[in-house]
Amino acid sequence: MNDMRKIEREARMTDTKITARNVNVFYGETHAIKDVDVDIADKTVTAFIGPSGCGKSTFLRCLNRMNDTIDICQVTGDIRLDGTDINAASVDPVQLRAQIGMVFQKPNPFPKSIYDNVAYGPKIHGLARTKADMDEIVERSLRRGAIWDEVKDRLDQPGTGLSGGQQQRLCIARAVATEPEVLLMDEPCSALDPIATAQVEELIDELRQEYSVVIVTHSMQQAARVSQKTAFFHLGNLVEYNDTGLIFSNPNDERTESYITGRIG
Repeated sequence: MNDMRKIEREARMTDTKITARNVNVFYGETHAIKDVDVDIADKTVTAFIGPSGCGKSTFLRCLNRMNDTIDICQVTGDIRLDGTDINAASVDPVQLRAQIGMVFQKPNPFPKSIYDNVAYGPKIHGLARTKADMDEIVERSLRRGAIWDEVKDRLDQPGTGLSGGQQQRLCIARAVATEPEVLLMDEPCSALDPIATAQVEELIDELRQEYSVVIVTHSMQQAARVSQKTAFFHLGNLVEYNDTGLIFSNPNDERTESYITGRIG
């Protein structure tokens, strides 16, 4: 009990939103994530970078128990949101994913209207008592997703009819509609053109005023542009975690330097 109180006290003192200690992930016999320790700050964009297959997306999915959906996946270690163990038997994964929203690599709007895409989560979690309440949540979420002005006159049209960049911003609006505390983004711009990418990056910078944002990106330039903290993963290990400026200008580990300079990757 004292250990838990200590973790909670440390989290409050440092504005840490998520703490991970000794996290390991196994896919059957494959050891995909090895003894990862990290503190993720609130109201901050944290970027996970590293070569393909290094474990950055696998670790990201640990943070809202998305790995629970993979039969052969086993996660060990301690992950806490504001001091609460997210893997405790008492934690409902569905409720957890309302608190820790996720945006995927490929925009994946539901085959529903733009309005119903955003209203879906609040409806499931009982966040609106009346139609007026729901209207307000939908508008607020679409504004937070920086897409309200583009869709406000066609809310009854299918979300799948939007452009790729608009679809991704709709998915971000859908993720924030349940009032999460953390937003996870798994390469959210990799399927987008440069203009749509710039719009989403600008949006990410705005979202950190209200949320802790964690983004997996294959683009070091993107990590440098949008994040304040960067974690470098390599072969399942968290090699280095520091302020983004220091990671890119003065890394402590030669593996980080080799990746950043293009010698490994």
